[in-house]
Amino acid sequence: MPKHEFSVDMTCEGCSNAVSRVLNKLGGVEFDTDLPNKKVSINSEHSVDILLGTLEKTGKAVSSAPSSEGLDP
Repeated sequence: MPKHEFSVDMTCEGCSNAVSRVLNKLGGVEFDTDLPNKKVSINSEHSVDILLGTLEKTGKAVSSAPSSEGLDP
């Protein structure tokens, strides 16, 4: 599955839980939230636009972040 990285303006555990709720509702995703760095890493066949739209349902500022996967060191 392709890996996608997003920056999400999460400031507390409630924000992180909101991200988990919308992604679990979407389905077909594996994800990790990194609250201190305000990042969400998602493995999914869904398009970036679908994932971005889903994350925006939290009401938080969201942007696509470049994935570090596949980059030369």
